[in-house]
Amino acid sequence: MGAPKKTAGGNNAYHNFHNDFLHIKDPNERRRLALAEVDKAPFGWYHVRAVAVAGVGFFTDSYDIFTVSLLTLMVGIVYFPGVGKMPHNSDTAIKLATSAGTVIGQVGFGAAADIFGRKNMYGLELLFIIFATLAQALTSGSPSVNIIGIIIFWRVLMGVGIGGDYPLSSIITSEFATTKWRGAMMGAVFAMQGLGQLAAALVMLFVTLGFKKSLEVAPDLGSCTGDCAVAVDKMWRTVIGLGAVPGCIALYYRLTIPETPRYTFDVQKDIEQGTDDIEAFKKGEPKGQPDEITRIAGQQEAEKKMEIPKASWRDFFRHYSKRKNAMLLAGTALSWCFLDIAYYGVSLNNATILDVIGYSTTGAKNTYEILYNTAVGNMIIVLAGAVPGYWVTVFTVDTVGRKPIQFMGFGILTVLFVVMGFAYNKLSPNALLAIFVLAQFFFNFGPNATTFIVPGEVFPTRYRSTSHGISAAMGKIGSIIGQGAIAPLRTRGAVPGGNPNPWMNHVLQIYALFMLLGVGTTFLIPETKRKTLEELAGEYDMSDEDEMIAQAQANNTTVAENKSSEAAPTSSGAVHA
Repeated sequence: MGAPKKTAGGNNAYHNFHNDFLHIKDPNERRRLALAEVDKAPFGWYHVRAVAVAGVGFFTDSYDIFTVSLLTLMVGIVYFPGVGKMPHNSDTAIKLATSAGTVIGQVGFGAAADIFGRKNMYGLELLFIIFATLAQALTSGSPSVNIIGIIIFWRVLMGVGIGGDYPLSSIITSEFATTKWRGAMMGAVFAMQGLGQLAAALVMLFVTLGFKKSLEVAPDLGSCTGDCAVAVDKMWRTVIGLGAVPGCIALYYRLTIPETPRYTFDVQKDIEQGTDDIEAFKKGEPKGQPDEITRIAGQQEAEKKMEIPKASWRDFFRHYSKRKNAMLLAGTALSWCFLDIAYYGVSLNNATILDVIGYSTTGAKNTYEILYNTAVGNMIIVLAGAVPGYWVTVFTVDTVGRKPIQFMGFGILTVLFVVMGFAYNKLSPNALLAIFVLAQFFFNFGPNATTFIVPGEVFPTRYRSTSHGISAAMGKIGSIIGQGAIAPLRTRGAVPGGNPNPWMNHVLQIYALFMLLGVGTTFLIPETKRKTLEELAGEYDMSDEDEMIAQAQANNTTVAENKSSEAAPTSSGAVHA
């Protein structure tokens, strides 16, 4: 094998770790030392850049997901004149469409990132989101095509892109992060969801103010026709279409991010490239540039000597046939599932809930006031509950820990939903709104953040993205259950002219049950704060037989090297004589 060559570059800001480890021939040791430098690196601007690039995507995802309650409200006004709202089946179908696409994207992009690499997939999911968002904003019905069906189609496609962003953004941030602040970095990426929700509420507020004169002429939603309907039609297209803007800003940076060193080391087994990619990431460059001959020779050597198991279907099933690994995946997946049953069942129906508790309609004299109150109510929920909850998690997750925050969140949410459910008919609209805001706070300073963070840490590199995708997909299956099977129960027993949501209290009681189940599944996950990804993955997680073979191979290699070093002086002395 050719002697490794030193690479140019390196200064006080960007140390050249490649040259530090050049003298070390064992690829396992070089990998360990290089990853240790990533893990113990001081927090720097390159970490901020990684969080920003991943976070802007999550801002877009959240904006697009949580505008759906505003979308169905306004499309109902425009396309169902005289009634002012779309049928419950259509409302539910539009809300389920994004989650259905998200499940596909989470599993598909999650597996693809483990097979083809993080870098090769990052950015493609954003293209899905941008294209589907713009198409959705420009769509229209016709005598032969129903507007609801077209919106559902584009929201499924948009959901595929949003789904891909979950495993990719999580693991890329995780694999580039310093161990000390990994939870805060991942939490900051996820906290952009709150800002996306806030942006949706602000855009809704501004377009409502902009069309105030046109909206004031209609005393209620059902009578919003003519200029009023045209105004609302422009409003929903503006609200949806603006969701593509932040995605366009982030696209270039995602397409040019380097491959994560852990993937390059553990899956591609390319030690030279992985070491140089660490430096490229710190400098904001798309890829390291090692000597090609040295890189190929090193990769061939690593294939023979590296102790990391090679990814394959057989190894995947072997890995998850172990009880501890299967229980870990069950813990992350079921916790996310139980959370999203309540979280999305509530959050995607903010506009409906504000109407049900009387916040948006009580005292409203026209369409403008209804839409204005809806926008302000959403802002109150997000600003008072969601945004603070996300950022409290960011500032505490690496000190308090993931598991205590998840336990606390599920526990408090159980109590809040019990109170709302059993005292629903005795509480005033303002009291219900206050409890609802508290629930949003503890969703986000609780399991909504931790169920995103933990799956990006606890699995081995070769299956980290796939496992995160499976966990996230279970969450979205939970959201489908929450939206499609449980939330619609609120109208059970409704009669014309009576209470349109007589079962709302029972729906909240059902959500309380799932929060309690989340407390139970939290016992299945480990505490991950201040531990390296290799420690958390149980490196090297091999069966007893595999470990015996690996140890035997290591012993044989050591014996052969010792014999070679003993023979070298003798041979040299004979030639000299």
